[in-house]
Amino acid sequence: MVHVYNCHPFASQHIVSAEQEPGLVCCGGGALFVVSAGGCKIEAYALQREGCPLICRFSSMGSVLSLHHSAVGDYLVTIEEKNKATYLRAYTNWRYQAAEKTRVGVRLLGHLLRGSSFRGAPKEQMEIIEIPLFEPPLCMACCSLTGDLLVGCAKSLVVFSLKRQTLSEQLSVLDFERVLILHIQGWSPSQVAFCAGYIALQTELEVLVVKLTPRQKSSPAAEEHALLPEDIMTETSVNEDMTKDGFSPLHAQDDFFLFPKHQEMLGNEAQECGVSLVLEWTGMEAESRGDMSAAYVLFRRFAPDFFQGCSVEETRLHSLQLHPMFTGGEPTCMFVFFSLPNTGYMYSLKNTVELVSTYQYPEKTHQAVLSDQFLYIITRNALQCFTVRCSAVAARVDDPYIDTTMKACPPITMEVCALRIQLFIGLKVLCQDGNQIVLLTATVMLFRSRKTSVCKPTEPADSGHGWNLYVITSVSTLQLYREIVEYSKRYEQSSPSSQSCVHLLSEGHLLLRTALLLQDCESAERAQLQQAFQESCAHLGDRFSRFDKKDCHLALPYYKMSGLTVTDVIKRNMSMSSVSTGYGKGFIFFLKHSLYEETMEELSKDMADKVLEIFSVAEPAQLPHVVSSPSMLNADPDRAVTHLRQLEACGTPSITPSLCMASLALRKCDLHSYRQQMDRHAEMLQVYGFIEEPKLLLHGRGKSVLPTILSQHLHDTQEGLLVAAVVALHENSKIRLEEADLFFQELCKDGVEAESSPQLLVDFWEALLVASSHESIVQELLFRLTSVYIDRITRRDHSGVKALKTAEDLVSVHTCLACFSTF
Repeated sequence: MVHVYNCHPFASQHIVSAEQEPGLVCCGGGALFVVSAGGCKIEAYALQREGCPLICRFSSMGSVLSLHHSAVGDYLVTIEEKNKATYLRAYTNWRYQAAEKTRVGVRLLGHLLRGSSFRGAPKEQMEIIEIPLFEPPLCMACCSLTGDLLVGCAKSLVVFSLKRQTLSEQLSVLDFERVLILHIQGWSPSQVAFCAGYIALQTELEVLVVKLTPRQKSSPAAEEHALLPEDIMTETSVNEDMTKDGFSPLHAQDDFFLFPKHQEMLGNEAQECGVSLVLEWTGMEAESRGDMSAAYVLFRRFAPDFFQGCSVEETRLHSLQLHPMFTGGEPTCMFVFFSLPNTGYMYSLKNTVELVSTYQYPEKTHQAVLSDQFLYIITRNALQCFTVRCSAVAARVDDPYIDTTMKACPPITMEVCALRIQLFIGLKVLCQDGNQIVLLTATVMLFRSRKTSVCKPTEPADSGHGWNLYVITSVSTLQLYREIVEYSKRYEQSSPSSQSCVHLLSEGHLLLRTALLLQDCESAERAQLQQAFQESCAHLGDRFSRFDKKDCHLALPYYKMSGLTVTDVIKRNMSMSSVSTGYGKGFIFFLKHSLYEETMEELSKDMADKVLEIFSVAEPAQLPHVVSSPSMLNADPDRAVTHLRQLEACGTPSITPSLCMASLALRKCDLHSYRQQMDRHAEMLQVYGFIEEPKLLLHGRGKSVLPTILSQHLHDTQEGLLVAAVVALHENSKIRLEEADLFFQELCKDGVEAESSPQLLVDFWEALLVASSHESIVQELLFRLTSVYIDRITRRDHSGVKALKTAEDLVSVHTCLACFSTF
C-alpha cells in the first residue's frame, strides 16, 4: 500500500530555451546536456544558474544514440552511429568549448599525443577519445565513485578504468584503460549500472547483480557458475536418447511457447541463476587483480503479467540504477532499483541482501530516478515523488544503538508514500542532478480516421513547437519538513493516535536524518537541521507516548533523542492528557525507565509530587521504586507515605513499602516513625526488601556510587544488616564488586580509620568470601584480605579498628547469607 499526500516538494520550475527540439537529455556535474533531434549537436546548460544559460555547444562525430555524464572526471560518454557502424566515444574538457574557435583533439584510447599539439604551453582544448570494442556497444554506465566506465555488449561487459595521465608539470589529461572483460553466456543486457565494484545487468524481464570481490579458494569446477535452474529447458540439456525417440524440447515446437516464472534469488542463491560469468583481466594490473572474482548478489526474474493493464510487449524492466549511501568516505549502503511499468523494487545489497521497498504506481510509468531522499517517476502525464528508506537502512548500519532504548528510527518496512503528483502533458524523459529535476515533454500528434482506414496526423492545437524542457527545483529539507508537520496536524485533530499522523512525522524524520547523514551542508544549516531533527524526535515521542499497545515503547528512545528534560516531557504530556483521562502507556513506559536508569535530572517538588500522583493511578505497584529514585528526593514525604499506605491497603507485600516509609521518615528526621517501620519485619525479610529495591541503599552505577540516607543511618546503627544486604545484592547480580567497594569507601570516608580499606569494607569482603560460590570472586577476595592482614600485622597498629564479626561469627552466619545468594 502506498499512502498519497499533497505536499509540495517542488519549489519552482522554468523552461530551458533550447534552440532545437531535444532528442536526448542527461544531466550531471551541475550541467544539462541536450542532444538535438538530429543527434549530431550537443548543448550544455548551467543547471545551478538562474535561467539555465548556455555553457557551450559542440558537434559529435556521429549521431548520438545514448549519452551519460560522469561527475568524476567531468566527462561525457556517448554511443554514436555513423555509416551504419556503432562507436563509443568520451568527450573530456568539454567546458573549454565555451570559448569560440577552441581546438578539438581526437585520439584513440591509450594513445596520448606527445607531438606538436602538446609542445610548449598547455593547450585548452576538448578531447574526443575513441574507445574501441570487439562488439558494438549496447549500453553503458559510469561509477559515481571512481569515474570508471562499464560498457554492455551482446556477449560481454567491458570495464574501463579512468586514468589521469601527467604529461608535464602543468599538463595532465584523462585517459581510459581497459582492465576487465566479463564474458556472459546467454544474456544480452539492455541496461547496466556500475558502482563501487557492484555491477547490475538488466534484460527485458531479468535483473542480475554481481560484485567484484577477492577470490575465495574453491575447486576449479566452481569457477564458472553455469548452473541452470530446473524451470529452464535448453536443447543441450535434453538427453540424446530421448531426442532419438522423437522427444523435443517445448520451445523447439511451434505449438508451444514457454513462459518464465517469477523467481528471486538473494545472496549465494543467485549463483544458481544459470547465467555464467567468466572474468578476463586485460589491464596493466591484471596479474595483481587475478585473485578477484564475481560474487553473485541478486537475481530477479519476472513473468509477463497480463493483469497490469499492459501488453506483453510493454511489460519490460526499465530504470536500472545502483545508488550508494554515504555516512563517511566509503559507501555505508548500496541499493539497486529497477522497475516494471506498474511496480518498482528497491533492494539493499550491502551486508544482508533484502527487499527494502516495493512501489505500486497508480498508472504505467516510463522512467524512474532514485535519489537519497526521493524516488521520482514519470507517467504519460504526471511527475510523481515517492519517499524512500535509504536513510533508515544507513542509520542502522552506521549506528549500533538504533532500535534500542537509547535511539530509534522509523522501520525499514514502513510503507512508502507519494508526497506529490504534478501534472504535465506528454512526459518523455526524466533526469536528476542534486536538487534539480529535468523533464522533457512532447505532445503526441493525434491520428483520426473517418470511415476510412487511412490515418492522418492532426497538428497540435498551439501554434508553437510541441515540446518543452523543464527544470524543476526541489524545496529545502527544512521547508518540506515543516510542511509535513503542519500536514500531520490535520490528522492529529481528528485522531491523536492516528497512524497517518505517525506516518507523516516518520517521513519528516527520515528526511532530516538523510540530510544529516549526507554531511554536505554548512555548519549553520546543519545546526538548523539538528534542531529540527530533535524537534521531530519530540513530536514522535509525543505520538508514541499516547499509544497503549503496539510501539508504545518507542516513546522512550525518541524522547531521549529529542534533548528534552524529563520535566519538559512531563509538561508536554500533562498538556495532552490528565490523571482523570489517563496517560498513555508510552508515557508511563518512558517515565518508569527514566526513573530506573537514574539518568534523569532531580525533579522539583511540584514535578516529583505529580509523578507520584501519576503512578498512584497508572501503576501503583511501581510506587516503592519511584519513591526510591534519586530524582524524587524533593517529593513531599507525607504525600509519598500516603500513597504507600494506600498501596499496602490493597494487599501489596509490605516489606519494600515499609523500608521506603522508613527512608522517608529519616528525610523528615522522624526517628520514632523510622523505628516503627523497621520493627515491623525481621532483618532477614528486610534484606529481601533491599534486593527488590537496591536504590534504598545506594544511588548511581559504575564509578559514581553514593550511599542513601538510609544506608548512612544503618552504618551508624545496624552495620550487620547493611553488610548482609550488600552481600545479598552482590550475589543476586544487583551490584558489582567494584561498585560495592566504592559504596563502602564513600560511606566510611569521614571515619577515623587511616587505612585505605575501611573495616566495614573488610567485613563485607569476609562475609562475601563465606557466601560466594564464584571461584573468580573467591580468588579476588582472598588476595584482598591477605593484603589487608599482612598490612595490619606489619604495622601492628589497630587503634580504632573494630571488626564487625569474629571468625566464629562469620562461620555461624554462613547459613543466613547462603539463602540470600539464591533469592
